[in-house]
Amino acid sequence: MDSAGHHLWKRFWRLAWPFWRNEERWKAWGLLALLVLLLLGQTGFAVLLNEQTGEFTSALAARDEDRFWTAIRFCLVLLVVVVPIYGAYYYVRDRLGIHWRRWLTHRFLDRYFSQRHFYELNSREGIDNPDQRIAEDIATFTQRSLFFLLIIVGSLLQLVAFSSVLWSISHELVYFLVVYAGLGTSIVIFVFGQRLMKLNFNQLRREADFRFGLVRVRENAESIAFYRGEAQELDEVKRRFGEAFRNFLTLIRGQLALNLFQHAYSLFTLVIPSAIIAARVISGELEVGRAVQAAGAFAAVLGAISLIVENFEGLSRFAAGIERLDSFANFISGQSGSQRAAGSTIRSVPAQQLALRGLSLHTPDGGRVLVRDLSITVKTGEGLLIVGESGCGKSSLLRAIAGLWYAGSGTVFRPPPEDILFLPQQPYMVLGSLRAQLLYPWRERVFTDAELLDVLVRVKLPDLAERSGGLEAVLAWHKLLSVGEQQRLAFARLLLTRPRIAILDEATSALDVANESALYRQLVDSRTTLVSVGHRSSILPFHTQVLELTGDSGWRSHAAADFRFAH
Repeated sequence: MDSAGHHLWKRFWRLAWPFWRNEERWKAWGLLALLVLLLLGQTGFAVLLNEQTGEFTSALAARDEDRFWTAIRFCLVLLVVVVPIYGAYYYVRDRLGIHWRRWLTHRFLDRYFSQRHFYELNSREGIDNPDQRIAEDIATFTQRSLFFLLIIVGSLLQLVAFSSVLWSISHELVYFLVVYAGLGTSIVIFVFGQRLMKLNFNQLRREADFRFGLVRVRENAESIAFYRGEAQELDEVKRRFGEAFRNFLTLIRGQLALNLFQHAYSLFTLVIPSAIIAARVISGELEVGRAVQAAGAFAAVLGAISLIVENFEGLSRFAAGIERLDSFANFISGQSGSQRAAGSTIRSVPAQQLALRGLSLHTPDGGRVLVRDLSITVKTGEGLLIVGESGCGKSSLLRAIAGLWYAGSGTVFRPPPEDILFLPQQPYMVLGSLRAQLLYPWRERVFTDAELLDVLVRVKLPDLAERSGGLEAVLAWHKLLSVGEQQRLAFARLLLTRPRIAILDEATSALDVANESALYRQLVDSRTTLVSVGHRSSILPFHTQVLELTGDSGWRSHAAADFRFAH
């Protein structure tokens, strides 16, 4: 096996082997053993059917009526027996496949959502379309793995069963078969191999990019409509499809040559067996039926040892899928962001209150310093307002405080993540009931209906439950509620969960001053430590300190009572 093949096998083994060692391994191995038994039954049927085909052909040639009908009756009995075997084989195969897919999907999902890998993938260029890899590539991997595994097992059984039949009829056919299959396999691997695998890999990626483009349009339909940007979005979606289309054209040109070779390779074998043993049939040494039997055995053995030639197109697509899935698995199996941060970038240290010491923020590529050597402390129950021009690093600083930004140096002292809640400018509305919206992300916490309804009153949404159908109503909340209502609903989460630190990134931008002040006042009264980004002077009274980022990596600290906005 060459280095590329060895590398591919290692990737496949890393993905496949854990399933066969998991807690359900006995069920998996039992289903696989049953499949092998069913394959044995199919192979036995194929041998007997091939034998009886030769038998009734010889009977016809000899005009022996009794011999002919005996062979026909035996074939009918074989068919009655084998139909349940084939039906059971496909059922058991699909049952094993769906169990494998379920186990592998859960394994990937657990790792994808652990240690914020789903977030870090946004900045990872080499891992595109993780949703497609989980939803489609895993299904393809498990299905094709079983397909090729069972083809290999079936081919081995065919090889053993039919080789003895073929050897008993003609040694020359066996010798020719070995040389012919070896030559065909070598041509397929070395002439068509690498190029088709690369093209199939690119096709998977570009098809996923095209689907992502369509999903993005659906998710941002309102913004696109307001901007009247449909013409540009149409061009972008067509561009993505064009890339998939051009790659597919190249792919099918490559497959054309492969298909021509495969069909010539297969059709040539229809002539060869008869040509090799023709003289013995004509001389009367062999019956006509034995020639038919030899042709059937030749085809079965050739199919068994020409596995790569006959299935190379599917194997190349399968190999491309393995590469995509393995690279994704390697990423989500890696170290967490916090572990990487502890090694060489921004450190996070548990503490009772928020403090930044010698904190410098860099862009991810290290090309620019956003903030240099920042040190500040925010006492429990107090508030820090972060101001500055757009692009000066305010959002990056919030991410560093929350533990989502690692590029830089210095130390962030903060309470544990479960004591911090972040409110962005555009609130996140979960899929679920109104109760789920209010309790997100700590659904295990228990509140009475009265408490939930009371907090809706406190954020000036007193009739929301009634007009939406109650706390258990499941609606498209991101469409039903205005941005201002969504921001007030996000504040309701804060008031319910009472985190030690609330990070607000222009979280009241869609509210009027009266509503904004009422919400901030409730947070201050709850002794929650506030870290806010904002541009309104109306929120200044609810903070004790102002951190001004100057945009040249510098910063200034002010008492809130002494600070005045420039405009």
